Amino acid sequence: MNEQTELAPGWFSPASGVYRFLILLSVSLMLVGNYFAYDSIGALAPLIMDGMEIGREEIGMMYSFYSWPNLVMVLIGGFFIDRFGTRVMSLVFSVLIVLGAVLVAGAPTFWLMIAGRTIFGIGAESLIVCQSAILAKWFKGKELAFAFGLALTFMRLGTLFSFNTEAWIAETYNSWRMALWVAAGLCVLSLVCNVVYVFLERRAQGRTQLSVGPAGDKIVLSDVKRFGPSFWLITALCVTFYSAVFPFTAFSTDLFVDKWGYSVVTGGRITSILIFASMILSPILGGVVDKVGRRGTMMIFGALLLIPCHLMMGLTTFNPIVPMALLGFAFSLVPAALWPAVPLIVEEKSVGTAFGLITMVQNFGLAAFPWIVGSLRDATQTYTAGMMVFASLGVAGLIFALLLKRADAKAGGRLERAGLAEPAQA
Repeated sequence: MNEQTELAPGWFSPASGVYRFLILLSVSLMLVGNYFAYDSIGALAPLIMDGMEIGREEIGMMYSFYSWPNLVMVLIGGFFIDRFGTRVMSLVFSVLIVLGAVLVAGAPTFWLMIAGRTIFGIGAESLIVCQSAILAKWFKGKELAFAFGLALTFMRLGTLFSFNTEAWIAETYNSWRMALWVAAGLCVLSLVCNVVYVFLERRAQGRTQLSVGPAGDKIVLSDVKRFGPSFWLITALCVTFYSAVFPFTAFSTDLFVDKWGYSVVTGGRITSILIFASMILSPILGGVVDKVGRRGTMMIFGALLLIPCHLMMGLTTFNPIVPMALLGFAFSLVPAALWPAVPLIVEEKSVGTAFGLITMVQNFGLAAFPWIVGSLRDATQTYTAGMMVFASLGVAGLIFALLLKRADAKAGGRLERAGLAEPAQA
C-alpha cells in the first residue's frame, strides 16, 4: 500500500488505535482454525491410531508432511505475497487451509490424509508469513512486540480448544472423524475472519499511512551475506527451541495416556496447560520486551527451562502438570523475545529475507523430529528415548542462546536495550 496522508483519528478511523485493534483481532482470528486443526491430530492420536490401524510413526508423518513443503514455500509464498499483496494471498492461503482440513477429515486412507495435511501445511505456514507482514505493516513503531504477543494468544486459543474439546467431541459422537470435521468447520470460520481483515484494510487504503517494507518473508539471497553472527544464532535457537515444543505436543496426549494411564480427554487437557500458560503470558511478556528489553536474557532462561521439563516427563513418573506449566512459561519467554529481536539485528530492507530464512530452517526441525520421535516410540515401546531427544534440543538451544548474548554484547548489546529499539542500519 502506498503512503497516504493520515486523517484525524475517530473511533472508527483507519488512523485510530481502535482500528488497529480491529485489524489485530481479525488477523489473529483468521489463524485460530489453523491452530485448532493442526493440533487435532495430536489431540486425537490414540483414537486415530486405533481407527486407521496405524502407529506412532504415521502420526509423526502427518506432522512431517505438514512441514516438508514449507522448506520451499517461504521462497514461493514470499514471492507471491510481494507480487499480489497480503490481502489477496491471505485469502488464497486460507482457502488451501480449508481444502486441506476437509480432505483430512474425509480421507478414507492414510495417504489421502497425508495429502490433506500437505495441502493444509502449504496454506497454514504461508498464512502465518502473511500475518507477520500484516502486523509489521500496521504496528511497526507502535507496540509491535505486544501485537505479536496478543496475536499469539488468540491463535493459541485454537490449540487450547483442540486439546480440550477434540477428544470429548470424538467420545460424545463416538467418532474421531466428527472431531476432524469440527476442525474443518473452524477453518471455514477463520476464512470468514480473513474476509473481515480484507474489508478493513481495503477501507483504510488511501486514508492512513502504513509502514512501507517487505510484503512478506521473501528470501533475497544477496541480503543473506550481510547477516552477522547474532542472526545465525537466533536462527539456530529458533529451530532447536520449536523442535522441542511443537513435535512434543504432537505426541504429548499419547504420552500421558501411555505412561500415566490418563484418558484421551484428560491427556489432551494436560497438554493444554502448556498452551494456556503461553496464552496468558505471551502478551504480558511482549509488553515487557517493549519496555525493558533483555531479549537475550529471556531467550537464555526460556531455553534452559526446556531441559528439566522434558527430563522430568521422560525419566520420572512425577505428576506432569508441573513440567507442563513450566514448559508453557518457556513457550512464552522465547517467542516474545525472539521474533521482535530479528528487526533489531538486520537492516530494515532485509527483514523479510531474515524472517523467511528463519522460517525455512525452522521447518527442517518441524519436519524431521515428529517422524524421528514417532519411530523411536514404535521401536522402543516407550517415549523415554524421544523425551531425551527433546531434552537434548533444549541443551543445544541453551548453548545457542548463551552464544547469542555474547555475540550481541560484542555488537553493542542492542537486544538487551530497553524501549522500542530502532532497527539495525546499513
